[in-house]
Amino acid sequence: MSERDLYELIERYHQHQVTSAERAQLEERIASDPAFAKRVQDFKLLTASLQSHGKQRVLRQRLNGLHQEWKAENPGQTKPAAATTAPVRKTPAIRLFLKQYSATMMVAATVAIVTVFSSLMGMELWRSANQQQTARYVELRREVDALKRKQNALLQDATTTPRASVNPGQFTGSGFALTADGYFVTSYHVIEGADSLMIENKAGDRYKVAEVYSDQVRDLALLQVTDTAFHGFGKLPYSFKSKESDLGERVFTLGYPREDLVFGDGTLSSKSGVYGDTSSYQISIPLNPGNSGGPLLDDKGNMIGVISGKMLGVDGAAFAVKSAYLLTLLDQLPASRLPQPVNLPKTNSLSGTSRPQQLKKLQDFVYMVKVYN
Repeated sequence: MSERDLYELIERYHQHQVTSAERAQLEERIASDPAFAKRVQDFKLLTASLQSHGKQRVLRQRLNGLHQEWKAENPGQTKPAAATTAPVRKTPAIRLFLKQYSATMMVAATVAIVTVFSSLMGMELWRSANQQQTARYVELRREVDALKRKQNALLQDATTTPRASVNPGQFTGSGFALTADGYFVTSYHVIEGADSLMIENKAGDRYKVAEVYSDQVRDLALLQVTDTAFHGFGKLPYSFKSKESDLGERVFTLGYPREDLVFGDGTLSSKSGVYGDTSSYQISIPLNPGNSGGPLLDDKGNMIGVISGKMLGVDGAAFAVKSAYLLTLLDQLPASRLPQPVNLPKTNSLSGTSRPQQLKKLQDFVYMVKVYN
């Protein structure tokens, strides 16, 4: 489909002139493609602005026409003549003038008022369009630049006990343990285009991992440790919540927006994500590149989501894919795609403990995901 045909389809969609099949196909693409959804919204705003401008021109033309009509009916009387008679004789003249031209004056006043409000509406639409351009959704994968690599090398040279040189990768994100025997979860956009992957925890333990399955629509990726040095965790301290969480709940996350593990907390501010995506939560946690793929937990330590991105230009607007969609993905995944069964944790040992204690238990299961390509 050409760009012209696409925009014609979008225009018919906004005018409710599409078939049911076209509507279903278009709405499915809007729900699964944030960039396309933004194009549809921008086109709607632009169309509304152009229509508003056209209405203003028509109203101005009508007002000018009424003015010319009044001038033709009253030549040489664009301004009222100065009164030279007694004030008593002014009243009938004024009343006669109002009676004769009250309808014309009312129409002109109405046109003027509508024109003013149309101008204000156009300005508001323009301001809203600018805000839409500023507030855009971004994924939070962190790029490791060459300067950072040189700084790491210099720091290693300055230490008394140098560590083995490790390639930091081209991109990094966060991930966390799904099972005790080596399955991990992260965001699809974190590992997209990777030739090889490695995970590393706060203690410096590093393991090679491989992509087992990815869901690009829900932005989820399932990884498995392939390193023979990995011997499992024994038992995970958290469990996965299958039901939706409530608005206003306190939530928190751990991730790697920099080389060290970073904690962030806030509240669950909406049960839907960007562009009304019902597979995600909106949360009020300040996030940065590198947080994508990290865990989102409630106050009791239940795993309720996977951090995915945020809106630029909007304070406190970050997003996480709901854990219910992760569980659905695992249920629908063919057994042939998995090297071994996925045995999710059933108990939660974080419940009832203080936040510092929760973080101490959790930090051993949250890893930096390093991407090489």
